[in-house]
Amino acid sequence: MLKAKILFVGPCESGKTVLANFLTESSDITEYSPTQGVRFESCWPALMKDAHGVVIIFNADIPSHRKEMEMWYSCFVQQQSLQDTQCMLIAHHKPGSGDDKGSLSLSPPLNKLKLVHSNLEDDPEEIRMEFIKYLKSIINSMSESRDREEMSIMT
Repeated sequence: MLKAKILFVGPCESGKTVLANFLTESSDITEYSPTQGVRFESCWPALMKDAHGVVIIFNADIPSHRKEMEMWYSCFVQQQSLQDTQCMLIAHHKPGSGDDKGSLSLSPPLNKLKLVHSNLEDDPEEIRMEFIKYLKSIINSMSESRDREEMSIMT
């Protein structure tokens, strides 16, 4: 069985813990409770080691989050030589904030990434299905890479 290491990164108060708990079915609680994240960049290389994918989560209603996304993408995707297909953007909308999917435009290179809107209050299963599709693509890629490696050893 293949195991995938997927990182959930993004600005403070973007919904990373709530989404991670929901997607892993660790908790049905969708209320905000601040967590102690890893805010020290010196720890990031250890976290990134052997990562198969990165999910960048941001609150689309906070303008500074949109600006920060480029930094998260640069550090966790580009510097780790991950493919864009190994990255997923989640515009998390907190309960009661509305869900304005149409007005979100992203600058390059973020506009090439898979963008999913999340609102656990209105449609929680949509984000779960999108994440499952993303995870399946990561697992397929890992499996293909392993098969190529095994074939190169045999030949």
